[in-house]
Amino acid sequence: MAGGGDPLRALLRAANALLQQRRYRAALAVLKGFRNGAVYGAKVRAPHALVMTFLFKSGSLREKLKAIAQATYTHSRNLAYFVFTYKGLMALQSRLQGKKIPFHSFFAACIGGWLVFGDNNPINSQIIMYLLSRILFGLSRLAVEKGYIPQPKQDPFPLVAALIWGTVLWLFEYHRHTLQPSLQSSMTYLYDDSNTWHDISDFLIYNKRTD
Repeated sequence: MAGGGDPLRALLRAANALLQQRRYRAALAVLKGFRNGAVYGAKVRAPHALVMTFLFKSGSLREKLKAIAQATYTHSRNLAYFVFTYKGLMALQSRLQGKKIPFHSFFAACIGGWLVFGDNNPINSQIIMYLLSRILFGLSRLAVEKGYIPQPKQDPFPLVAALIWGTVLWLFEYHRHTLQPSLQSSMTYLYDDSNTWHDISDFLIYNKRTD
């Protein structure tokens, strides 16, 4: 039994020795980026898909579980491919030019975004909208730091919150089709379904009464 573990231990030692080689560090970082992208994508999407599917989607349990698995797989795969592409292009540009410059990051991410997230589907759309909101906040802060716009005398967040909620509810009430489907579902549950009930069961216990 002891001898049977020797090949495995030797393999682990060889793998650990390889991971310490500086000459392979860039390539190994690309591979670990792929791994981290896949794991993070699954961790983020699985609970979200679970909640949204059971809250808003109809169908059998099998169909719901299949939808959750498909959404989780797509998010995990796309994020893994993107990180792999981005880090690979970053390493390639740095090697070709002998140094790392800010444009490398922008260019590599643009190529990865086009190749991986260019397909207009619900998962990609949700990810892009998630990033867009954070980009706008980030660019606003950067503009203040660089002096392109003056530092606000008061915290602008209350005004931003008011304008965002005002705009999204206006769109929901009068131009609903322009909103992303999952947002439509959430708002329908909150603002439309709360207008309808028949008795105590679908007033307090359930959202909608089933026959």
